[in-house]
Amino acid sequence: MILLFLAFFSLFLQTTLGNNVFPDDFLFGVSTSAYQIEGGWNANGKGESIWDVFSHNNPDKIIDNSTGDVAADSYHQFREDLANLIYLGVHFYRFSISWPRVLPTGFINHVNPDGVKYYSDIIDQLLSNKIEPMVTMYNWDLPAMLQELGGWTNPNIGSYFVDYADFLFSKFSHKVKYWITFNEPGEICETGYGLGLNAPGINMSGIADYLCGKTVLLSHSKVYRLYKSKYNNGKLGISISTPWYEPKNKNVKADVKAAERAMQMEFGWWAHPIFSRHGDYPDIMKDRIKNLSLANNFTGTRLPYFSKDEIKRIRGSADFLGLNHYTTYLVSPNDYNTNLTSHVKDVGVKKEIDPKWPASKARWLKVVPWGLEKLLIWIKNEYNNPCIYITENGYPDDGGLLDMDRVRYLAGYIKSMLKAMQESQVNVKGYAVWSLMDNWEWIDGFTLKFGLYQIDYDDCARIRKPKSSVNFYRDLIHVMEIPAICFEGAPVIPKIEHI
Repeated sequence: MILLFLAFFSLFLQTTLGNNVFPDDFLFGVSTSAYQIEGGWNANGKGESIWDVFSHNNPDKIIDNSTGDVAADSYHQFREDLANLIYLGVHFYRFSISWPRVLPTGFINHVNPDGVKYYSDIIDQLLSNKIEPMVTMYNWDLPAMLQELGGWTNPNIGSYFVDYADFLFSKFSHKVKYWITFNEPGEICETGYGLGLNAPGINMSGIADYLCGKTVLLSHSKVYRLYKSKYNNGKLGISISTPWYEPKNKNVKADVKAAERAMQMEFGWWAHPIFSRHGDYPDIMKDRIKNLSLANNFTGTRLPYFSKDEIKRIRGSADFLGLNHYTTYLVSPNDYNTNLTSHVKDVGVKKEIDPKWPASKARWLKVVPWGLEKLLIWIKNEYNNPCIYITENGYPDDGGLLDMDRVRYLAGYIKSMLKAMQESQVNVKGYAVWSLMDNWEWIDGFTLKFGLYQIDYDDCARIRKPKSSVNFYRDLIHVMEIPAICFEGAPVIPKIEHI
């Protein structure tokens, strides 16, 4: 009788709350990046990166005039971070290796043993505590000397990146089973070489960003082919960031076309050459850039095309898609009646937000959980349901330990992801919160707090303190189920515990 009651009660919970249980093999983790947490910017033989140069020479470009010189001081405090990872119970830790910490000039002929040991110790300590390392090779911190050669607009930089990747594989591939070549190539190229907002600060949108993009995609493919031919004892992918672009009015064909164009020319710019059946850039991207180039008196397209051999080499060059997602925009067409050459004009859309969407500390991030489900279904349909790891998803606030808005954000987006998995069979295999701790958020400096752990950046000790979200995420991982208490209409009980 009791068993029958429990069965009916379980069915009741599933029909009223949905099945909120994750598969046993699903992986939960957290993400960080080297420049944002490590500090030790010139410690023990590390070379300068473009972010060292950019933040030191252009303090006015950073909202609070700060730098990542010390950041969260993880270079000296990783053991504390490890204790926090163990407490969370994460299955994997996604972190990046600083290229200039291991190869100070960017070239293979100058190795920094201290940098190699630092990352070797991290990997060993993770594995000894049954946490899988997921290593990002490039999270924006190009060795400064390579930028003097033109950075990612120079195709030869790709050869140096392959040397760097081969070096990392030779040292760590027998231990690391998950590799990511590039984090957010759109930010690398469009924001760094197009808009000039990020390092290296090149403002040449519509030209330099496309040169950068070709180099990055070819570099990724060469590293993938190297890994498969020489090592091939794990998985290698790329992490691409995108919002979901929703038509402002779904009954207006121009808005529907504009939203699809935004998906193709911003996310598809990177995903289409790798994950689509035919490879290459999306047709709409090639056509629009060519036509607008000719209209602006260029002799040909500003988009450097791939050769047939390059298309073939790039296509299929990933074992998984790393997806970074935070928010959604409403989209309608905008022709930008100007002679300005830019990627924004090439895409030709206007991005807006619904004022009813809940806000965050970042003006660009509104809380729209259903956008993640729509995005995942779009990716499934567009790219034949690739293996996906959500490598970043998180919420920025002003700080504080009782971060209930973050808990609600994470619960909503995780629920949306699970719904896409269960109802649409989207092939999501893992999820990582951005970020383990409050860190240095690029041009936003220390003004945005994304962390599960609080760090007081006015205190040189950089003490880590757990927020309420720590125990929400820990409990979720422990039971592999979204707590019913997090759903709409139920109170969220703050709880702060720690070892």
